[in-house]
Amino acid sequence: MTSPSAFSAAAGWRGLWLLATLGLAWVAALACEALRTPLPWMIGPLMATAVAALVGLPVRSAPVLRNVGQWTIGTALGLYFTPQVVALLPGLALPIALAVAWALLIGYGFYRWLWWAQGAQPGMRRETAFFAAAIGGASEMALMADRRGGRVDLVAACHSLRLMLVVMTIPFALQWSGVHGTDLSAPAVQAFRLEGLLGLLACTAAGIALVWRLGGPNPWVLGALGVTIVLTASGVEFTSLPKPLSNAGQLFIGVALGVRFTPGFVRAAPRWLAAVGVGTLVMIIASALFAWALARWTGLNPATLVLGTSPGGIAEMCITAKVLQLGVPTVTALHVIRFVVVLVATERLWVWESRRLGLPAAT
Repeated sequence: MTSPSAFSAAAGWRGLWLLATLGLAWVAALACEALRTPLPWMIGPLMATAVAALVGLPVRSAPVLRNVGQWTIGTALGLYFTPQVVALLPGLALPIALAVAWALLIGYGFYRWLWWAQGAQPGMRRETAFFAAAIGGASEMALMADRRGGRVDLVAACHSLRLMLVVMTIPFALQWSGVHGTDLSAPAVQAFRLEGLLGLLACTAAGIALVWRLGGPNPWVLGALGVTIVLTASGVEFTSLPKPLSNAGQLFIGVALGVRFTPGFVRAAPRWLAAVGVGTLVMIIASALFAWALARWTGLNPATLVLGTSPGGIAEMCITAKVLQLGVPTVTALHVIRFVVVLVATERLWVWESRRLGLPAAT
């Protein structure tokens, strides 16, 4: 049995390593900012933390900091949904529907690729490949895989690597292509007000608590985002979010992604990770081509649709749109609706797939 003093000492070391990790992430963000890389406050911490984790340093994140980062991103995005912007969203119904259908299609293609590349491996099950390939939230897909008998570790590894590759490629590609500053929309409030921030905190906390209570996914993003959209669309103006707070939110997200890449992560299933990496790069290219075709047909900004249809996550792609000023409401709407549809549809689709293959869907 661990003594109280030993537990206290361990907690103290964890706290010191957390501070050291945040310090490393901060220095990396400043370096990337000086080098003018895209998303310096997310990519810098992600890269530095991942490298440190891969060489065996005990870098740490903290759930509370990750939650603060997700709240910051959800709230910042919600401030773009002014009444004028909301009035334009119904006109995006068809592009959004096509983007959601595309996400389901490439997710299924990714699953078939993973199974083809890894199906012969001992202990590999189709459930693992199916839920690993879905373009949805990592934690939600891992839980679904666990209920169906899939390997949670491989599912989580797949989603982690997919997100990292998307974050490390698409923002750089957009910046190098010279795309920037084409979005005319702006947050509803430009001035920072402390009392407004406190009011916004209280309102979004209620939204987060409601999503949490209902068992909804990603409450720190979706709860804050939903409440802020309703307030902003109704003309309620609390405050803007100061840039240091936005930067801190990106840093916390970057650290939370980076600490997953431990030496054990790489050693666990190298062939699986290789298949995930190849499949993700193919999806990125295919999604960019789909976005280009959709932009030609709809007249929407191609770069906005690249972000909106990419196989990335809500937080990472929407914050990219915010930093590069690329259709924040459009990208947010595309990813939020896609996230919800994929979350609701994935288990139903697995039942259909298992029936097609003659497998017991409940295993």
